[in-house]
Amino acid sequence: MDQAAPQTHRTAALIGAAGSGKTSLVEAILHRAGVIPRLGSVEQGSTVSDHEPEEIARGASLTLALAAVDWTCEDGTTHALTLADTPGHPDFVGAVDTALAVADVALLVVSAVDGVVAGTRVAAAAARDAGVPVIAVVTQEDRARADFRHVVAELREVLGDIVWPIELPLGEEHAFHGVADVLAERAHDYDASGRHSTGDLPPDAVAEEHEAHVAVTEDIVSHDDAQLEAYLEGDEPAAADLERTLAREVAAGEAVPVVVCSGVSGTGVDRVLDLVCALAPAAGVRDARIVVGGADGVGGTEVAVACEASGEKLVHVFRTVADPFVGQVSMLKVLSGVLRPGDRLRNAETGQEERLAGLFRLRGAEHLQAGSLRAGEVGAVAKLQGTPTDSLLWSRPSGVARPAPLPERHPVYSVSLEPVSQSDDAKLSSALTRLAAEDPTLVVERTGSDTILRGLGETHVAVAVERMARVLGVHVTTGPAPVAYRETIAGSATAEGKLKKQSGGHGQFAVVQVRVSPLSPGEGFEFVNAVVGGAVPKSYVPAVEKGARDALAAGGPSGHPVVDVKVELFDGKAHSVDSSEMAFRTAGSLAVKAALADAGTVVLEPVSAVTVTVPADLQGAVLTDLSGRRARVNATETAEDGRARVHANVPEAELARYVLDLRSLTAGQAELEITPDRYERMPRAAAAHG
Repeated sequence: MDQAAPQTHRTAALIGAAGSGKTSLVEAILHRAGVIPRLGSVEQGSTVSDHEPEEIARGASLTLALAAVDWTCEDGTTHALTLADTPGHPDFVGAVDTALAVADVALLVVSAVDGVVAGTRVAAAAARDAGVPVIAVVTQEDRARADFRHVVAELREVLGDIVWPIELPLGEEHAFHGVADVLAERAHDYDASGRHSTGDLPPDAVAEEHEAHVAVTEDIVSHDDAQLEAYLEGDEPAAADLERTLAREVAAGEAVPVVVCSGVSGTGVDRVLDLVCALAPAAGVRDARIVVGGADGVGGTEVAVACEASGEKLVHVFRTVADPFVGQVSMLKVLSGVLRPGDRLRNAETGQEERLAGLFRLRGAEHLQAGSLRAGEVGAVAKLQGTPTDSLLWSRPSGVARPAPLPERHPVYSVSLEPVSQSDDAKLSSALTRLAAEDPTLVVERTGSDTILRGLGETHVAVAVERMARVLGVHVTTGPAPVAYRETIAGSATAEGKLKKQSGGHGQFAVVQVRVSPLSPGEGFEFVNAVVGGAVPKSYVPAVEKGARDALAAGGPSGHPVVDVKVELFDGKAHSVDSSEMAFRTAGSLAVKAALADAGTVVLEPVSAVTVTVPADLQGAVLTDLSGRRARVNATETAEDGRARVHANVPEAELARYVLDLRSLTAGQAELEITPDRYERMPRAAAAHG
């Protein structure tokens, strides 16, 4: 570890498609910085970032992992970096959103072999929507079929003409041995240890590099009037001056520099670090955004928070994770002020006070003690009691605030959960609450006796179930999530409910007459007391309503809860001794059940709004598949990037495995949104088939 005190701090979110080399790049950075003695391997499960058992078993990143490292550049300045390694699997896009919420820069990692794929587009769009500056890092340049120039062309198709390579590879595939510095027009040749020597460009690279240098230089100086004037007069800016201007463009989102490296051989990795420190905005350049006021996560006013060490203490807890050894670990970013061990801060939404016993920076599973964390820095604290993911802690004694909202990610895959034992059943509710507090993209629903876990895909849900067993000790089996069918009455009917029992002492007596009729879709339930003359005493009318609700909740003839009905109580009889609330509740339930049986019911099925975005050449296949799912296509359109977007309404019963089938159909190139929309009458043919 370098001994000089860091002059700046940056948090860099590594984003991109699965398999693009993000975790290997983090490993190479840590090794080149001298903080780990040897490179770990994703395949062998020995990397710093992928340390969770579920990740090791699958050979892939599944969670957001932090890796703190200090780096000393060639000019002697030391910079503190927090690398946020994110999953590329689409099921875990919520972790990408979380990382971007606290990042100063996004490193868009692209494989030189695979190029720009669906995951690259999703990551780039997430960074754009979050307003985070981007530097593109082309990795795996030493592998067979690597093609740097093709990747640059693909990046320009996605990000536009603000993409500029500031490095070129010297050699490619197995011959990759160095990088050409486009700004300085120098060559950096690497040895087996990942260290470079600087010299003149090889003759076969001079022409291409100089052409790139001219193009990049002209683009950079066009954003600086003084540099542009000097350049037009024949005075070319020095490389350091170009870097400073380019850094301003990166911070403003006006440029996406492209660099190249290999995380396996180490070629170009130190240059990636140098350029991130030179071009990425330091912590504090951008103000944080929070929402002040409102209640229960609704309402309030979005305000900017200046990143100042002299300000009040304000902390964003952006991720919590249950640790089997130290309890809950909370990852946090200091938005304002200076945080020190022992500080007491208040949860800005619940008002609960939290004591921060000890601060540390994270390097995978390793905790690095920190004497303080200043505004803009990222770290962690253990054993907070009442502060879930995406909360604020601050030093104000009163007031309500919460972080700016993350993009909304609707679940697209669901399973039902069945506890393995009575002990698991007793702990299931609290365990699911902890899981949802860690990962807001997980949704827990309880429908009758069913417990449903919803997530962004099959792997997302499976990993949550595995973690619940390993960390929280709660074991469940999973099955298909039941479809929440409903019924409504087919017409109007009048019925009587009578309860008359006598078995010594007080008996039970109640008679009610009701008229049950349908309401418009979505109106729910209406109860009307139309009794005249006191046939049913007013004190018993609420009991009749409860009985009616009981009957509707218990289900109609098809066994599903009944909705969108009006129940009118218009007559009845009572006994001065034997009548009671319970008797009238029972009679009310019997009357409604009789009316439902008399009039009959129709089954209602839940229908979701579905949006699919795919390359244009796959639109036909998607439409054909949707037609087989009883979908009603509402519109097709062309997205800004030229892809096709399909909007449809699809019965929920047809969507149980749709996310999996769609990924298979489109080779993972589709983006899917599913939002519950409404209930519709189920066609008789479908009801009979079901």
